[in-house]
Amino acid sequence: MTEPQKIFQQRPYLADFDTESVPSPSYVIDTQALIRNLEILDTVQQRSGAKILMALKAFAIPATFPLISRYLHGCCASSPHEARLAKEEFAKEVHTYAPAYSERDIDEQLELCDHIIFNSFSQLQHWQYKFADRPIEFGLRVNPLHSETDVELYNPCAKGSRLGIHPREFTGKDLSCISGLHLHTLCQKGADALARTASVFEEHFGQYLHNMKWVNFGGGHHITQPGYDIDLLCATVTHFQDKYNLQVYLEPGEAIAINTGSLVCTVLDIIENDINIAILDISATCHMPDVLEMPYRPEVRHAGEPGDKRFTYRLGGLSCLAGDIVGDYSFDEELKIGQRLLLDDMSHYTMVKTNTFNGIQHPAICLYHPCERRSEVIRQFTYQDYKNRLS
Repeated sequence: MTEPQKIFQQRPYLADFDTESVPSPSYVIDTQALIRNLEILDTVQQRSGAKILMALKAFAIPATFPLISRYLHGCCASSPHEARLAKEEFAKEVHTYAPAYSERDIDEQLELCDHIIFNSFSQLQHWQYKFADRPIEFGLRVNPLHSETDVELYNPCAKGSRLGIHPREFTGKDLSCISGLHLHTLCQKGADALARTASVFEEHFGQYLHNMKWVNFGGGHHITQPGYDIDLLCATVTHFQDKYNLQVYLEPGEAIAINTGSLVCTVLDIIENDINIAILDISATCHMPDVLEMPYRPEVRHAGEPGDKRFTYRLGGLSCLAGDIVGDYSFDEELKIGQRLLLDDMSHYTMVKTNTFNGIQHPAICLYHPCERRSEVIRQFTYQDYKNRLS
């Protein structure tokens, strides 16, 4: 049994879900599983005093905001569009960070945000003339020169990184208008990685924290995964809050939506070319691009590794891209045309990354309410959505 399958058994979602109850293809989010994650996150808030924000870059479904906002303190954004979505639909704190801001962007962010975080002293100085009489707190993203990220694509501390300010640049700088420091170096990591990173961060930047109102430890915290050390997380947060008398923010994205939903799809055709190939009504490149970018192999409900079960298939996407392949899987029974499949853990970093390459039909977005055993279609997409994006 693979690790994701073990996790599904420990924290199931869509366990009694009827795949025929929604259109195909559809992203389906289990609201009870979402609540389960939110309750874990709220436990961290209650125990540690940290404030947790939802990272919209990972999960941004407004239909779920009324539920999520009951637990979390706000959202973190990476663009004016995300900030506006947070301001209008979530209606709590809005924090934003970007590697740089255009004049149009900074003017819009000043109307939307509670915290604006700059990536360089030059950007801070360039836009400082606009700060007068603004009830906004400003921060700086720092590079702690310590990363535990496994995938170089996601390593903000790599040599030549454009993200975060090097400690040496702080020497002699005026920080009088700065309320906090922000770091984000983790990706799918445990509390031990945060503790080590926070220790190095404190060595480099602790001297500045006594004059700060807050520190933001960014995202990449796998708080809602089985086995995560919540005690160590709370101890790390408490150390900084007690020692420096400041507020700690966390902004996980994946931890909110992980293990909450799946992508429903249908087998359209089965062909043979050295291996049996099932063509699905979805696309890896359009609907889950991390499959090709990271890359990674999504789990398919009730399927195994190639050869583990009697019948092995390559699951292919609907686009003209030759490499539009989800992966190779084995099944107990032969797949049939018209059969529906569930690709698991498809709530985060999927819907926010989709595209309309080839004009392929965008999956519907649905909620599933387990207590009522009821599916709810939130949004379906049409030709006009494709056309309006391009003209």
